[in-house]
Amino acid sequence: MMMNALVLQSDFGLEDGAVSAMKGVAHNVSKVISIYDNTHDIPPFDIWAGSYRLLQTVAYWPKGTVFVSVVDPGVGSARKSLVVQTNNDQYIVTPDNGTLTHIYKKIGIKQIREIDEEVNRLPQSGASHTFHGRDIYAYTGARLAAGALSFADIGQELKAEEIVCLPYYEPKLEEGSITGTIDILDVRFGNLWTNISRELFLELGVDYGETVEIEIVYDSRSIYHNKMTFGRSFASIHIGEPVLYVNSLDNMAVAINQGSFAKAYNIGTGTNWKIYIKKIN
Repeated sequence: MMMNALVLQSDFGLEDGAVSAMKGVAHNVSKVISIYDNTHDIPPFDIWAGSYRLLQTVAYWPKGTVFVSVVDPGVGSARKSLVVQTNNDQYIVTPDNGTLTHIYKKIGIKQIREIDEEVNRLPQSGASHTFHGRDIYAYTGARLAAGALSFADIGQELKAEEIVCLPYYEPKLEEGSITGTIDILDVRFGNLWTNISRELFLELGVDYGETVEIEIVYDSRSIYHNKMTFGRSFASIHIGEPVLYVNSLDNMAVAINQGSFAKAYNIGTGTNWKIYIKKIN
């Protein structure tokens, strides 16, 4: 029987036993499947961040890998529970609350099935309605990874366009300026990761070492407006200076060398946070 990896992410943190309980359920399903953590430090209730962390990592795992993603402020409500098969043939077990936004937009979804929660849930857990991460998602994900449950037996098939998606802004190049959004933070270092691809940025005709103008706007309020260098790496600028660079996902990012840009200017993430990159002629 083919065994696939099970990868868990959540906003649960590691201060209590919630993540351990999910792993215990998975081990009871199969003691031989490999269980890994993506992250459990997603900010509480931040569905957008959960969606981005899937995009950041899913494509680097082998086909057949099963991800369980639980950022679920609507637990116990009428929101659906899903398993999706991506265009790269990984599987994601998650609530239908927007967590799949980036996967849908950037990788693509081949099939979706709604979890039949009456059938595919931890035995004797029917009275609990607040820990679907353990009782439904970890249990279903482990059975799928272990080959004890086929994708076809999860529940009824849905159309990809039926899933819940969060508002998503596609970057634009107009009149020598690119508009994008700050999708996520490189949390530990405070760098800003945008949704502007390297390919789109290169259409500005900016070379390494040249200067660009950056403006960051929250709603309609300008938070930051300054010039900085487009650098190959952090070593290309002095400590404490800002830099525009290409991050590990081949998108444009902004940092302060050995400092936190996000903390310095109190910058957040999501479609309300726009960034403008302009070539200086």
